Amino acid sequence: MNEQPLSPGCLVGEDMVDEKKRTVAVVGAGVIGAAIAFELQRRGLQVTLIDKGEPGRGTSYGNMASVALDFAAGSGPATWRKIPGWLLDPEGPVWLRPSYALKMLPWFLRFVAAGRPSRLREIEDAGMSLSAHALADFRSMLSAIAAPQLMTEEGCLAIYENEAEFAGDRAHIDMMRRYGLDFDVLSGADIRALEPALSPSIVKAVLLPDNKSIRDPYELVVKLAAAAQSLGAGFISGAVRNIEKSGAGTSVVLLDNGQRLTADAVILATGVHTRALAEKLGEPIPLETERGYHTQIMKPGVSMRYSVIWPHRAFMITPTAGGIRVGGNVELAGLDAAPDFRRPRVLVRHAQRAVPALKVEETTEWMGHRPALPDTIPIISASSRMPGIWYATGHGHLGLTYSATTARLIADMVTGTKPAIDMKPFRIDRY
Repeated sequence: MNEQPLSPGCLVGEDMVDEKKRTVAVVGAGVIGAAIAFELQRRGLQVTLIDKGEPGRGTSYGNMASVALDFAAGSGPATWRKIPGWLLDPEGPVWLRPSYALKMLPWFLRFVAAGRPSRLREIEDAGMSLSAHALADFRSMLSAIAAPQLMTEEGCLAIYENEAEFAGDRAHIDMMRRYGLDFDVLSGADIRALEPALSPSIVKAVLLPDNKSIRDPYELVVKLAAAAQSLGAGFISGAVRNIEKSGAGTSVVLLDNGQRLTADAVILATGVHTRALAEKLGEPIPLETERGYHTQIMKPGVSMRYSVIWPHRAFMITPTAGGIRVGGNVELAGLDAAPDFRRPRVLVRHAQRAVPALKVEETTEWMGHRPALPDTIPIISASSRMPGIWYATGHGHLGLTYSATTARLIADMVTGTKPAIDMKPFRIDRY
């Protein structure tokens, strides 16, 4: 057996932990896991971050770099009306591979149930309780890792090509008004005054000044992991296959390479892959992958001040990572299907409609797995079956947005501090 210490104060292969310092294994080195590892380490716990690859090279590598406070529940009457058209449109925002349709059915039925009016308001309350803290928590996290420059101070523009598109987004705009989010409705020349690159065909826009962008989401994760390590955290490269309880009340993390790592607490933050570990622990969760694509354009031939989202077509254009990134939409095809890179090319065509001067030179294409729960809100919770195990998964399109807040909430619960919000909506056994 290949044995390796989890961290100072932990004896691998034995059920003994140094009483002087609690040890924590954080499984998953995306933006959620890296943020949690940093927050726990700076609170005085001894952390080891575990990932099968390098920090930030998974789904967090290709997100749309948006800190978006305008939480939107995925289900609901407004969405139900759009789904048939989306599925029938080969260039629409949702693509369902026929071979995966039957496997998606149980998840989809839960998704529909989550859109009942009474449940929808509960979901919005929960999502907005996270959003209410997200920006301040994010700024605090960036300050703590000495990287405030990674966040832009520009907002985001939601754009509409006609009045019908704007009317179709009315439920979301009403939700923002209900929760007191700051926004301005613009039209005509006022739109081009803010973002000259946008086409005159864009007749309406909503400015979301508090929806910020990250200059490079991969760099953010690398800096978080490095900051945690600078405080004494460890990093192990390996795939976790299971977690067991030891006789001493600690947990033993079993890796595919034969390593056994012992810790007082284990945080599971492996995105959609958390589903397999949860099943092994006897608490299955309805976690699916919403596959997302992006095209990173390093010679776009145009500069943009704002990130732009086109709600009707469900994609974004974001200046990030040294160029302009075009991405979004949802493909439902499971974890194992090969990427279909026709999808990001559709998005680029849509982007050129919104930004006519956009050139497509020096590009890379990417596909990643968003961890999606049918009720749209994440699991941020202690295990319902195994003491010492915690979950931070299912953030969907808002993993970057909620990373700092999730880290603070998990750290609060692990250290016995009362969280600032009601955690009941995020419990793992809510299904």
